[in-house]
Amino acid sequence: MRARDSRCKRACLVARTALAVCFGATVAGVAAARAEPTFPSKPIHISVPYGAGGVADLTMRLLAQKLTERTKQQVVIENRPGAGGLLSAKAVLEAPADGYTLGVIGNGQAIGMSLFKARPYNVLSDFTLVSMTASFEMLLAVKADSALKTLQDVVAAARKNPKQLNFGAINPGSTQNLSAHLLKQVSGVDVTIIPYKTTPDLVTAVLRGDVDVGFDFYAGLQAVISDNQVRIVATSGEARNPLLRDVPTAKESGFPDYVVTSWNGLASAAGMPADTLAILNQHINAALSDAKLQATASALGMDARGSTPEEMRARMAADVKKWAAVIDKAGIEKQ
Repeated sequence: MRARDSRCKRACLVARTALAVCFGATVAGVAAARAEPTFPSKPIHISVPYGAGGVADLTMRLLAQKLTERTKQQVVIENRPGAGGLLSAKAVLEAPADGYTLGVIGNGQAIGMSLFKARPYNVLSDFTLVSMTASFEMLLAVKADSALKTLQDVVAAARKNPKQLNFGAINPGSTQNLSAHLLKQVSGVDVTIIPYKTTPDLVTAVLRGDVDVGFDFYAGLQAVISDNQVRIVATSGEARNPLLRDVPTAKESGFPDYVVTSWNGLASAAGMPADTLAILNQHINAALSDAKLQATASALGMDARGSTPEEMRARMAADVKKWAAVIDKAGIEKQ
């Protein structure tokens, strides 16, 4: 009887120990899925896949300043241009998903899903999408003395003279370049699309008359717009640009399927704790609503506005699908 009681006691002890271990593992797992209670408690780093001075870089520097003020922690911008954004993405994906390493992604990464033969990541599954940060539409520019006064004029001339008009935009596969292909597709015109290495090269081509219509963002065309060297015949957003209120959108001009809005947002490696994600999203949205930040961004042609993680994911998924169709129809060879 005593031996049997002893065996029972030992069995109960083993069972209680196993239960305690399992319970401890469960608690540890729950704790790991939660944000640290004082987040953020150290500097936050934002990896930007573009060089300093560009639209995305300027957006992030404005935001970093406001986030630093809100969180009382330094928010550091790290420019990592090159390799189609892979260098920046690699830095983000190799860092812990703890909210302290973020990266800039947007429609450029959505395009990359179809533009490249192989990508080391999936933009929809390998990242925690935190919030959109800014958007900016395309401008369609012609030389100031061009006979083409409206977008309807451009399309009519292209239809009357197939293969005679030239559209210009930077880098094949860029949002600018694909926006030119999209207009060609939705209007049914037969034009030549000429790629340029940089926006200054494109602007020079427009001013010389080498291209009939140039496609780029406000920030890249601001100087020649101010000097009245070019005329903007249409913008590509859902609504008129507040800096160009007299310029109709392509939708207003009779092309409802021509809507192009480039955008940027912030993401981390997949697996960010839900509490950390909520805190970050709240800080980013609050910072972007700052009146001074909004005014500065607007002067650069940007609409600074946050979103929920779900809204950012929906936009990313829609853009992956949209630009895949444009690339396929244009016959652009994958890189």
